[in-house]
Amino acid sequence: MPILITAEELKSLIESPETVRVLDVRWRLGGPEGYPEYRAGHIPTAVYVDLETELARHGEPHEGRHPLPDAADLQAAARRWGLNDGETVVVYDDLKNLSAARAWWLLTNAGVADVRLLDGSLRAWKEAGYDVAAGEAEGEPGTVTLAYSAEISLSIEEAAAFPETGVLLDARAPERFRGDEEPIDPVAGHIPGARNAPATANFDSSGRFLSAEQLRAQFEAIGVSEDRPVAVYCGSGVSAAADAVALTIAGFDPALYAGSWSAWSNSPGRPVATGD
Repeated sequence: MPILITAEELKSLIESPETVRVLDVRWRLGGPEGYPEYRAGHIPTAVYVDLETELARHGEPHEGRHPLPDAADLQAAARRWGLNDGETVVVYDDLKNLSAARAWWLLTNAGVADVRLLDGSLRAWKEAGYDVAAGEAEGEPGTVTLAYSAEISLSIEEAAAFPETGVLLDARAPERFRGDEEPIDPVAGHIPGARNAPATANFDSSGRFLSAEQLRAQFEAIGVSEDRPVAVYCGSGVSAAADAVALTIAGFDPALYAGSWSAWSNSPGRPVATGD
């Protein structure tokens, strides 16, 4: 099943008799809030998804800033968005899919067979000359059935041990990985043994994902290979999903540590590495 969809392909789907559900997942660390921007202008038929409350739940500090939602809560949210079983779902944001990837990863792991990311995000839609709609999209509630088929996130213990047998990637910016600065979490640095693979490096100048060949070469250059498992984390499990998308496009099968650095750094006694 393809992961990416172009603006032209999405417009054709929206205008065709086949049902497609479009989800607007605009969110940025530190704001501004996505909902007012959604109301000001979104892809026609798109429903707004609140990353903080629908793609995550409130948890304790040791669970990280964006703990995974319970499957029942995710299903209730997805039904509000109008999702039904068997439909194509397209997610987008205005941030090179760095936030929309969280929806792709969650829905894929909850049993939605066809979830795609709008390559180039909202920017690609606008650059194609297509109109946006204001206000709220109207639609009927859906009846989709969602369930996590297994533990979809590594535990903190599994993340700690992962570099012994596999490659653990940190999707944050290099300065946060090195521990030069930490604007959010209580400790600066990274999980010992992790390697830096900034999620922002997966895109070209237009905000589209690099080709599968380019992504594969990029990951292989930092040690990812077919004969070792690979996993990824970030600050709170959001941009890590964008690395997971890129790894999947490149032909790998990544695991994800959703608690990420925000959980690790709030768990007393966990070792911290700094530098490259």
